[in-house]
Parts: sequence; C-alpha cells; structure tokens
Amino acid sequence: MPANLPPAYFEAEKRYREARTPAEGIAALEEMLAIMPKHKGTDKLKADLRRRISKLKSKQQEKKKLGRRDSSYRIEREGVGQVVLIGAPNVGKSALVSALTNADPQVADFPHSTWKPTPGMMYFENIQIQLIDAPPISKEYMEPLFFDMARRSDIILVVVDVQTDPLQQLEEPVSVLKERRIAPRRLAHLYEGHGWTLLPFLVVANKNDGYSMEEDFEIFRSLLEDEWPLVPVSAKTGHNLDVLRQTLFDTLEIIRVYTKAPGKGPDLTEPFVLKKGSRMEDLASKIHKDFLEKLKYARVWGKQVYDGQMVQRDQVLQDGDIVELHL
Repeated sequence: MPANLPPAYFEAEKRYREARTPAEGIAALEEMLAIMPKHKGTDKLKADLRRRISKLKSKQQEKKKLGRRDSSYRIEREGVGQVVLIGAPNVGKSALVSALTNADPQVADFPHSTWKPTPGMMYFENIQIQLIDAPPISKEYMEPLFFDMARRSDIILVVVDVQTDPLQQLEEPVSVLKERRIAPRRLAHLYEGHGWTLLPFLVVANKNDGYSMEEDFEIFRSLLEDEWPLVPVSAKTGHNLDVLRQTLFDTLEIIRVYTKAPGKGPDLTEPFVLKKGSRMEDLASKIHKDFLEKLKYARVWGKQVYDGQMVQRDQVLQDGDIVELHL
C-alpha cells in the first residue's frame, strides 16, 4: 500500500534535514509522525521515525550529562565537515576564523587570547563547513580533551605567521600531535601499526598582507623538507580566502548532488552531500532506505553525461549532478 504522504510531511522532512540541534530534529520528526497517514503502508516509515526520535533523544541526554569542562571541547558537528585550526600563539587563527565565518572569537595582538575552542560556520557556495579555533598548542601542557577533538575532525589546519619563523611554528604543533599519535595522512607509510589517527593536514601561511610577503612565503616553502599542501592568505586583507575555501572543500573529498521530480526543476539550494566516488545507490540509501530497495533506474544531468542520460544504480556520481530517481 503506498504511503501517500501529504506536502506538509515533506516540509517537515526538510526542516529535519536542516536541523542544527537534537531538539530541532526531534521536533521535526515528531511533526512528521503526527502528519503521516495511519495505515499499513506507513508502518515501516513510522517505525523508522520512532527509531530516529529515540536516537536523537539519547544524544540529547548525553549532551546534558557533559560537565562544563568537557562541553567546551565536545563541539557538536555541523555542516559537511569539521576543520580544527591549530598553531602557535599569535599566528592569527582567531582573525582567520573571524574572516571566514560568522563566529566572533577574541582577536588580539597578544598571545593566548583563545583559551577555549570557538566554532564557526564557513560558507562555500551552498554548503557550510565548520571551523574550530583551538587554543594555541604548547609543549608544556595541553588539555587532553583537545587531542580527542582533533581526532574527531576531518582536517587539521595548521596556521603559521609567514613573517615570524613559520618553519618552527609548523614543526612544533605537528610534533605535539605526533606525540599523541595524530599524523598527516599523506605520510601514512611512516606511521604503520595500530593506534594512529591519520588526517589530512593543510598549512595556511597567514599574514601575507602585501607584495613583500610573497618572498617570505617562497623562502618558507623552500625550507620545508616535505611537500606540505600550502595556502598563503591574509586574514587582514582577505587575500586568497576564496582559494582557502575551495581547498578545504577539495580536501574533504565530497560531492554535492541535487534531485528532481519528473517534469520539474531541481532545488539547487539543498544538495545531498556524499563522499567522492559514491554511486547512485548511495544517494538512494541516503534519501531513504526504501528508495534503495525500490530503485529501478535514474536519469542524470551533469558534466560527464548527456542531459537526462539513463543510468543504473552503480553509476558513479560527480559534484553538481542532478538526479531523477525512478522507483
């Protein structure tokens, strides 16, 4: 028996996908449950919604149990990826987060102005990436929960001041992380064995505030023994911030896919975000598990297919694809 869901259900479902807290998600799911017609065709869907509500309520309770000490480092993930900014004191991490996001960390000329992690959301076109301004790294003492936060992230962004000994500013925080078995993923062959967390590392050479700083950046690059991925920027002038946004998106290795109903246009403001290399069946499963079971074929509009090309469930999707699912 078909579900025959009303339009109000899909409006509530959209609010659920956009929910930024467990409470918002629970409210949207409970609304979907109340709107849903009550007959045998909706039994599976009702059970699925109840499971989701139960899971979110458990998550909400766990969050409430966290002590104040824990809560500052247990930042709830938002957006399509989480990036932790690390570095020595006074390299401009806070200024960079402020320039890229809606956050308002304390920006000062004196060191150690950031004493607890500060999150902010960075827009990249029609998606958001979470940036976390972490306290400065020190060999003397680091809050142990900082390393747990770093391990849970998707990217470690090391910020250095290109005007003031950037080589040491890179080597010291990376060394501190290695002591806790956190290392760059591109050097995985050097860290064999269990217990290592391997993540993408990106180095941002901040304070490229004028043409004279380009020479400093080139000297810094020439001194590096390894080929680190580098982006020279200026939080002060905005130089290369768009390049940094694009680089973070590329480093996350994700794609944006849009859906459309037959005979209608796609909503290009709300993409489904998948890992690069995902197939049509992955998209169907992300929309709803019933879609995966019932999927017969799909039509795709994109760069690597002709418009409306019919494809099967093993089709590899590309960033920007528009998909019409046929069940």
